[in-house]
Amino acid sequence: MKQTKPYKIPKSLLYEAYQRVKANKGGSGVDGQSLQAFDQDLSNNLYKLWNRLSSGSYFPQAVKRVEIPKADGGIRPLGIPTVADRIAQMVVKIQIEPELERHFHPDSYGYRPNKSAHHAVESVKERCWQRAWVLDMDIKGFFDAIDHQLLMKAVDKHVKEDWHRLYIRRWLQASVLHPDGHLEQKTQGTPQGGVISPLLANLFLHYAFDQWLTKHHPDVQFARYADDIVCHCRTEQEAITLLAVLKERFVSCGLLLHPEKTKIVYCKSWKNKADYAQISFDFLGFTFRPRLTKCRDGILLVCFLPAVSRKAAQRIRDEINSWPWLKWTQGGVKSIIVYSRSKLRGWMAYYGKYGRGVISHVLFHFDKKLSRWAKRKYKKIKGITQAVKRVNAFKSRNPRLLAHW
Repeated sequence: MKQTKPYKIPKSLLYEAYQRVKANKGGSGVDGQSLQAFDQDLSNNLYKLWNRLSSGSYFPQAVKRVEIPKADGGIRPLGIPTVADRIAQMVVKIQIEPELERHFHPDSYGYRPNKSAHHAVESVKERCWQRAWVLDMDIKGFFDAIDHQLLMKAVDKHVKEDWHRLYIRRWLQASVLHPDGHLEQKTQGTPQGGVISPLLANLFLHYAFDQWLTKHHPDVQFARYADDIVCHCRTEQEAITLLAVLKERFVSCGLLLHPEKTKIVYCKSWKNKADYAQISFDFLGFTFRPRLTKCRDGILLVCFLPAVSRKAAQRIRDEINSWPWLKWTQGGVKSIIVYSRSKLRGWMAYYGKYGRGVISHVLFHFDKKLSRWAKRKYKKIKGITQAVKRVNAFKSRNPRLLAHW
């Protein structure tokens, strides 16, 4: 007699999930199995995963903790699930995301279909022109602080399939393997790096912040990208009051606002800026502040506008400084172009959307490094001035070769 599985999961769904995980790339988890190794026995690996998911016997392995240095000197902890666990998470995400999307707030932009960081930045830019004050908030260690009980309350409300809820609970409770080898049992948080974590984080903040603010302070506009939040207020007193009540709200949800990174900012440009303690803030790699800009009719005005932030600019310079071609002696300029082109194009596409001149100036760092490389490479070039002239002449002949040229 044929035994049926308790959970009906289409095998085709696992293959779709696998394709999405493969497209996202990513490293191996605690089992050391890479995507390439998973591919070598793909059918068998997917079948075993399907069998475990369908029977209810699936338990995730521990999450590998990877610590990434932050620009401010801190550490960003990432949790990397195994390839099989990422596929399992993608299976559930594919099925529950459309239902959750129906409820999410339009001013929530992070990790959502058909929404982007540029959409969030554009919203903030336009609203800064309309309202004079911004409350810029940073939630301290958000992904590691999510309350499991509150999150599962929201999951139970929207997620109807038993096996979806079962596995979400198991992923939340999965232990974490630290670099020093010790295992940590999790009672709160969702690993930043998991496939389903951004969706669960959005669901948590939908109730902790979006819905609450809409209900209790309907006149306040906001833009939220995951845990990066900007609120727009009409007066300084409104911003002060809002900060006080939001501190209490977040504490009641198990979250803390970072005392040093949360601030109230004046965002108009025609007053004396010395009268205000804060006149700039960072959001998604852009710094919003008063900037001198030329209108279409040639008139110069000071406007409150975004451009690449100082931290993001320094990260770009640091990455260019680490590129191996700086020490190449064999390859030519064509090899350097091939190596560098896609990265430069990506930076220009993202940061060039706002403040194109600022990011072009930052990427001029690449040109300086190219000039120094040319001086070392070609013995006929006698000094850095001559090397710069050679690079500038090459740029003039090939203005479309690199995005910032």
